[in-house]
Amino acid sequence: MNDDVRNLVLGLVAAGISAALGWLARTYVWRRKLRRKQAFFGLPDNSESLLVVNRDAGSADLAVHRYDVFALLELSALIKDCNAHAEMVTQDAARQGFGERTEFCVGGPGSNRRMAAHMQAMMPGVRVNTDPEPGPDRLAFQIGTERYRMDAGVSEYVLLARLTAGQPGLTRPVFLFCGQRAITNQAATRYLARNHERLARKHGDKSFILLLKVVNSQAYGPDVVEVVADVTRTAQTPLPTPASPRNSHRATS
Repeated sequence: MNDDVRNLVLGLVAAGISAALGWLARTYVWRRKLRRKQAFFGLPDNSESLLVVNRDAGSADLAVHRYDVFALLELSALIKDCNAHAEMVTQDAARQGFGERTEFCVGGPGSNRRMAAHMQAMMPGVRVNTDPEPGPDRLAFQIGTERYRMDAGVSEYVLLARLTAGQPGLTRPVFLFCGQRAITNQAATRYLARNHERLARKHGDKSFILLLKVVNSQAYGPDVVEVVADVTRTAQTPLPTPASPRNSHRATS
């Protein structure tokens, strides 16, 4: 074997080793990223999750608003990316506890009984005005002493929460998307899909509740979202009993 052939063989071997090492490195990084995503969502390989569907509050029929359908599609993609499976149930058919499998619950307490139950149990510091009569406080959030009113199509709010019922790491989380309108529910799911890595780095496996503001949805749809505040502590601190429960819904009335 002359020097040229030997150099060619050595070059091919070195290229093969470099390619193999590069592939192993990329595979390791991809797997680590996947495991972190699975841990944040509580979705290991082949695990089961629950998608709880609300009803369209503006329809007399048992229909789902199209923006809520879009939200469910975004969540389904997240679940599939984690190599997990989803069961979809309506809000009035989800009669089971939480913690055994990850749950994604979409819709406000006025259109989703399951959401109302979760809010009463885990977010006692939040009230949602579900009075059907028009008025400035219709669908407004009260979080602690602060009130957040909706200006439809211009300025709307949604709560995005990751909650665990017991000690961190021992139960699967519940994700809540509680918006003033259906488009805000989709905005919250899209925000979660885009920012789950940052949220996982910041919060780990702990519970968090974020108040998001959807800006000018009539022009930008669900894409422009601002974080108003982390309201975890306030939302989990019970509010005093309201003087007139007729006009203010404490998440389950």
